[in-house]
Amino acid sequence: MTEKENNPAWISRPPSKKSFRSIFKWGSSTDFKHPSKGFLNVIQSELGMDDQRFSRPEKQGETRVEDQVSPSLSPEDIALFEKIVGPENLSCDTYSRLKYSSGKSMEEILALRNQKIENISDLIVHPKNRDDVVRIVELCSQKNIPLHVFGGGSSVTLGLSCPKGGVTLVMATHMNKLVSFNEANQTITVEAGMAGPVFEDLLNNAHEKLNASRAYTGGHFPQSFEFSSVGGWVVTLGSGQASSLYGDAYDLVVSQEYVTPAGTMTTHAYPATATGPKVNDIFKGSEGCFGVLVSVTMKVFPHYPSSFRPFTFMFPSFDKGVEAVKRISQAGFGMPAIMRLSDPEETDVALKMYGLEGGFLDRFMKMKGLEKDKRCLMMGQTQGHPSFSKTVFKQVKKEAKSCQGLYLTGYPMKKWYHGRFSDPYMRDSLNDFSVLIDTLEASVTWEHLDDLYRSVRKYIKVHPHTICMTHASHFYAQGTNLYFIFITKMQALNEFKAFQRGIIKKIMEHHGSLSHHHGVGKMMGPFMGEHLGNEQMGVLRALKSHFDPSGIMNPNGMGL
Repeated sequence: MTEKENNPAWISRPPSKKSFRSIFKWGSSTDFKHPSKGFLNVIQSELGMDDQRFSRPEKQGETRVEDQVSPSLSPEDIALFEKIVGPENLSCDTYSRLKYSSGKSMEEILALRNQKIENISDLIVHPKNRDDVVRIVELCSQKNIPLHVFGGGSSVTLGLSCPKGGVTLVMATHMNKLVSFNEANQTITVEAGMAGPVFEDLLNNAHEKLNASRAYTGGHFPQSFEFSSVGGWVVTLGSGQASSLYGDAYDLVVSQEYVTPAGTMTTHAYPATATGPKVNDIFKGSEGCFGVLVSVTMKVFPHYPSSFRPFTFMFPSFDKGVEAVKRISQAGFGMPAIMRLSDPEETDVALKMYGLEGGFLDRFMKMKGLEKDKRCLMMGQTQGHPSFSKTVFKQVKKEAKSCQGLYLTGYPMKKWYHGRFSDPYMRDSLNDFSVLIDTLEASVTWEHLDDLYRSVRKYIKVHPHTICMTHASHFYAQGTNLYFIFITKMQALNEFKAFQRGIIKKIMEHHGSLSHHHGVGKMMGPFMGEHLGNEQMGVLRALKSHFDPSGIMNPNGMGL
């Protein structure tokens, strides 16, 4: 084996300007993370790929996006939008329109790698403020022009595609500011385009930046945290890695301001009210189908970074691990902020990925009877007020040990925590060699967890040479979520779509929710009627008809 064959030809250079790759690449243009040697060995072994297959990247996407697709809007209509925001905040070149009509789903990435330009908007507009949004929505209503919203661009459900063209509003350019901070109420109001790191930095440094008495946290850390917006979290019903303590985005929203074709409204910020069904709740997760979210008021929490207590346990089986996390979730002593239970396949991959297989820890586990292909890793972290964090940590250890969990200190958790936001970069590296890695997630009750887990995994593993790693990472007294990560060789877009849609159907057949925290988009939209039923879909259509009578807001979004 030559030295060249030992070192895959990973790409570690920024994408060419205005290239297809610059659109589909994850995160920062200058940041990269390639699979570790251990992770690559797993992939090569399971997918039947030798070193030669990693000697030359395929369909790198470095081709420049030429200005070849003309917008369907008339010059006269474009001039009306320019009058609102100014020429510097408007673009209709093909590259800009493709960029802001694309998310990060595997389907979109494959299309971009094949230089396909489809389902793009006709005009990109960067509103400067709320008044701009009001005028734009009014203009689109008058002209019957489809209107879409772009936040951070991390959608994985085709949520940003524009099958009917129209206008896309980019919120992060200007509408990314602090509106107000209310320490008495422990709330913060920000414009919808504020990025996750900016939001959290404001709160962590609230004493200096917000004239607060202490530090705070928003408690919301999705894997897309660095490249997603606060508004995006809300309209897709996102869930962060610390949701088991702080709640999902749904739980964090206090009030919202929307601009809709029917008018502008701000929901009340009461902590509770008994004035009928809450319109505030109706708009959470609406994905721009009813109107444009311009600002949102979120809960904040005291920040105690010194109280973080990581933990790791290894269980002899997935059933024992499930028993432990269920007992922790239902015991009533409080929840760890982060808790993740990996199945045997993900556990084995993780040990190799982080260089732990074959080491002292691995040998120690084998001495304790924790067998490869059966053992399951549970990692987590308690936090919050020091006394609370200490108590939860103590109780977690007690429950885990009662289910035959072997305590492995907090070291593996620290290893995971260090790379929690950088792991998505590996997808680009693998895609360069036609290795596809994608995810689907579903909420499930404890009652149906085992059936969903085994049935979906069975379907995925029928496809030859496919890795399927599964974990639960968001916990409730009534159930959890299952996150299926599948890695396989596939080049044809139609083949991938058929495989992926088959997984979605299996999830639905076996009592899983259509989505847990990625939203619906246009990928899940066609399944919404079957999933919710006619009556619930009728309610959504009635709301759509009221707030958006002409159907201009994100057409086809959520199946509406």
